[in-house]
Amino acid sequence: MSTIVPLTHAGALRLRAELENLKSVKRPQIIEAIAEARAHGDLKENAEYHAAREQQSFIEGRIQELEFTLSHCQIIEVGKLKAGSKVVFGATVELVDIETDATVIYMIVGDLEADLKQQRISISSPIARALIGKHEGDGITILAPGGNREYEITAVRYID
Repeated sequence: MSTIVPLTHAGALRLRAELENLKSVKRPQIIEAIAEARAHGDLKENAEYHAAREQQSFIEGRIQELEFTLSHCQIIEVGKLKAGSKVVFGATVELVDIETDATVIYMIVGDLEADLKQQRISISSPIARALIGKHEGDGITILAPGGNREYEITAVRYID
């Protein structure tokens, strides 16, 4: 099983910033919160202490996940890709819904970078899997919960 994680350059920068924030800001804050909660006395019935310890566990887990990902990633410089009109990792793809004529734009990114609110979809998502290898002008069919959706690829760009 491969542990190489593909990331865009911008995605790697965001993850490094998150890691730095967790280590330099959040971790010291939670240590301080635990110390303060300990000062309140009995730890068995101290809800503040248990909440702070739970938060500490979450933060430490996220730090480990980010460190692992960043040490096992392959950073893709999207602006330097020479794929033409072919859809590959890092592509920004404009799609038109054949039925409704609605236009959507997605960027295909790594799993940890995916954020639908910012139109970034994971390389492992059904939409991205249907798009990979296709070219501008091709049609795709995506199996959605409400039935099949037909799209046409109207533009493929590689922007950082």
